[in-house]
Amino acid sequence: MSQAEKIKELYRKCHIGRDHAESDYFALVRELVALRRKEGGQWQQYLDQVYGLIMDEIICNDGVPVSAVKFGTSGWRGIIGKDLFVRSVSYVTAAILDLYYAVDGEPGLGEFLGVSGLAEARQRGCVLGFDNRFGGEILAAAVTEVLRKAGFTVHYAGESTTGVLSAAVLELNAAFSVNLTPSHNPLEYAGFKYNAADAGPAAAELTSRITATAREIISGRGSSLVSFDTPVVSAAERDDVQPFDALLSWKQLVRKNKSVHGVDYEKIMTDFAADEEVVVVIDSVHGASRIHIPSLFEGMDSDRLVQLRDSSDVTFDGIAPEPSSANMAGVMETLGGRGEPLKLGAIIDPDGDRIRFTDGNVEISMNHFGAMAYHFLHEGKGKKGMVAKTVATSNLANRLAEVFGEETFEPRVGFKEFKPVIGEALVYFEESDGISIIGHTPEKDAYIGLLLALDMVMSRRQNLGDYLAEIEEEYGAYYPDRDGLPVSLQGAELGAALAGLEKYGVGGEVSVAGSPQRIAEVIDIDGRKMIFEDGSWLMIRPSGTEPKVRFYVESRTKSGTAALVEAARSMLDEVGLLD
Repeated sequence: MSQAEKIKELYRKCHIGRDHAESDYFALVRELVALRRKEGGQWQQYLDQVYGLIMDEIICNDGVPVSAVKFGTSGWRGIIGKDLFVRSVSYVTAAILDLYYAVDGEPGLGEFLGVSGLAEARQRGCVLGFDNRFGGEILAAAVTEVLRKAGFTVHYAGESTTGVLSAAVLELNAAFSVNLTPSHNPLEYAGFKYNAADAGPAAAELTSRITATAREIISGRGSSLVSFDTPVVSAAERDDVQPFDALLSWKQLVRKNKSVHGVDYEKIMTDFAADEEVVVVIDSVHGASRIHIPSLFEGMDSDRLVQLRDSSDVTFDGIAPEPSSANMAGVMETLGGRGEPLKLGAIIDPDGDRIRFTDGNVEISMNHFGAMAYHFLHEGKGKKGMVAKTVATSNLANRLAEVFGEETFEPRVGFKEFKPVIGEALVYFEESDGISIIGHTPEKDAYIGLLLALDMVMSRRQNLGDYLAEIEEEYGAYYPDRDGLPVSLQGAELGAALAGLEKYGVGGEVSVAGSPQRIAEVIDIDGRKMIFEDGSWLMIRPSGTEPKVRFYVESRTKSGTAALVEAARSMLDEVGLLD
């Protein structure tokens, strides 16, 4: 079959025609990415053509999102062109501004927003950015148009990361931020993250109201704050916005709070530049961190700083752009070929709020690294205080806190759940590779994790795997794992199915590898976490961002993890959630 015939067949298969609504553009994108990978760059021209059609849909779509707007644990996510497009993003921005228009008459609302009134919010303004997703700049232009029409200052960061934008809110004393990103979701997704003045993920009291207002505006197809009479102009080309260096704001925040967290940015960078025994390999998976890494390392020109996948590819070459074992392979391979004794590798997701590490031999997810960071700050830097980790995260940190005589704060999944202990906990982290620390942003940030890891390696003269082995030798080993399964049930039906797990209560038993495990404790603040008498556990909960049920397990033996995973699957099958 000729190339022209292949394209014609793919267009037919993906229903590409005159009607944007019927066209499955991203099914075609995936087919073309696979052909590009297999046969070479001649397929790029067709990818460019398809993305041209997607851009037309982003700009011209005058319908409603295919899936209703919903702000979950970390914002609103949906399909580019189908859910997030100029009109829908404009209306959601108007729904956010509705909060600030209401604050003068609702003093209690101002406490959640962190502003005293509309005039103050307008003056302090919005920090605005986006990751590398297709259409990010035009969607940011739509947000800018609504903000400026409403009289809000716009601090325009351009392409940036979630943690950096959060730092900028604090340093600029902005009223809020908007980051157009779906984080680690696949290539067809766009997203909209909103943080209020505290620079952390917005409280549920705000996101639920934004969801409701956005749906009202969209169903009524309009808002006085939105008009489509003039072409959308890139924010970078406007003279009524304030472009700024967001990473510089991030650096200023880290420097300013050095005495709080003990992370000395200047010393770390100076030491790394002079230390011939250390190599750092960072895989940005084509995301926004690829832009920041050279500046983050103060322009260091050395082959000891290696960047992988540092080009702008909105297709991510067809992979799921997340920190994962599969995606870590390139970092592992690169480190394996290096001769330096101290090796640090990291993979960062597209909006830079998740990071996973390796030393070339051992992969270290946040389940372990978060506990290591707590140990490092508490024991290495002499900082005293509690640790905060989500309920789905490894109990290694719990054990450390117990030995240190400190408390553990263990809320439901979602970084916003750490709000009660911001400024108290030394480290707050979640199993899905997000972390931040005291004196930094209340938003997860890959860069502060990277600084901590580099500080550990250089100050201890020890690779991360060896440091973890020392901790496990002293405090005990923990072996976590997680997975997720797509489900067709949604909402109340899914909740009813999961309610079938309630029969597994304290004193009950679960069959694990053919042997009964007695349940010693149940935590039901987020799904159901069943802790067994030997300290192992399994947890099942619905995803807050995808049509999936997630399960998390942790064994006290290396061989026991797979058995817990199988037990979790069996329980899901029992309540009718597996095909």
